[in-house]
Amino acid sequence: MSGREPILISGARLVDPASGHDGVTDILIADGRIAALGTALEADGARRIDAAGLVAAPGLVDVMVKTGEPGAEQRESLRSAGRAAAAGGVTTLVVSPQSDPAIDDPALVDFILRRGRTRAPVHILPAGGLSRGLKGEALAEIGLMKAAGAVLFSTGDGAIANAALMRNALLYARGMDVLVAARPVAPDLGASGVMNSGDYADRLGLPGIPAVAERIMVERDIALAEASGARLMIDQLSTAAALEAVRRAKGRGVPVSCSASIYHLTLNELDVGDYRTFARLSPPLRTEEDRRALVQGLADGVIDALVSGHDPRPAEEKRLPFAQSAPGAVGLELLLAGALSLVHNDDVPLMAVLRALTHGPAALLGLDAGRIAAGAPADLVLFDDGAPWVCDAQKLHSKSKNTPYDGRRLQGRVAMTFAAGRQVYPF
Repeated sequence: MSGREPILISGARLVDPASGHDGVTDILIADGRIAALGTALEADGARRIDAAGLVAAPGLVDVMVKTGEPGAEQRESLRSAGRAAAAGGVTTLVVSPQSDPAIDDPALVDFILRRGRTRAPVHILPAGGLSRGLKGEALAEIGLMKAAGAVLFSTGDGAIANAALMRNALLYARGMDVLVAARPVAPDLGASGVMNSGDYADRLGLPGIPAVAERIMVERDIALAEASGARLMIDQLSTAAALEAVRRAKGRGVPVSCSASIYHLTLNELDVGDYRTFARLSPPLRTEEDRRALVQGLADGVIDALVSGHDPRPAEEKRLPFAQSAPGAVGLELLLAGALSLVHNDDVPLMAVLRALTHGPAALLGLDAGRIAAGAPADLVLFDDGAPWVCDAQKLHSKSKNTPYDGRRLQGRVAMTFAAGRQVYPF
């Protein structure tokens, strides 16, 4: 992707977490990059956009997104995911290796890169599987996948149960200087559950996933990262205990980071309601105390990246009894609006929210993204932070329409998205 005509965005409130800047600023885009920042900028022949009343921020970076490609394009293709991302202000997304087949070799990494470049309006990057087939039995070709363009390596939807294999993976990752994303759930404790373990699950008669299943794996993987020196990201933690483990590890200087999904910062287990399958997620929605702890972790910087938790599921996988339905929800178009609800509720400052959506994840991946500065790639979003709207799942651009936000009142909506200097939304 490359820029076409120069674009001058005037009068926007520029909020850039990388520099800490927050103020009305003009932005000149040329040749796919930020050409200049200032006040009362002029540029002959440039397309002028009056952005007074809008917030300009770096394009969002989502570090773990599922699609159905390859293998289940009816759920979501790279094209439809890219359009959903653009509509949500996401300009860079990392595709999870959890596909069919799993992204566990250089050819599949190259496939995602090539398809992303030709079919999607935003930047699509592949994550490689840490183990072959994501089965946790043998290491995948990490070095070859890194050379092919994989930006991180993931355990997929579950943890690697074998501690020796996980230790070897982290030692190898340390030598390759790659980021490992580990989903924390102890298989023996979490395999049969469908929602958070506790009184509410008991009342509904549903098997639960206890919070300790997450804490056990977080503590184990942090210990292995501390011993190996590898860079570890706890992928989509959901409990207060796991967050505190990360906080303590950071305090000791362990190279650990963590992500959390926007659903887990804005919803709790009670949103399952009367067996509402749209609220069946992985990890499950937790208690209100857990949710509040995550919000505080975002505010004080323990959470490095906010993610959409995008996991598209077609209607036939959701219109089932709760325990038989598939976990997952779409979220690319809802990530920003959900995050802004934390700002409107005075829970987290806008700068901190945007940091976890832009500069934080970009820094974890070592990307030249997540910032608005002269010479930086022109990936940015303009949004009206006060615009009220109601989420209608059927109007989302994802192929699948499953979200627990369906019918929810939201405040804050994307007006325009630019990737590599080109307007990619509105389409």
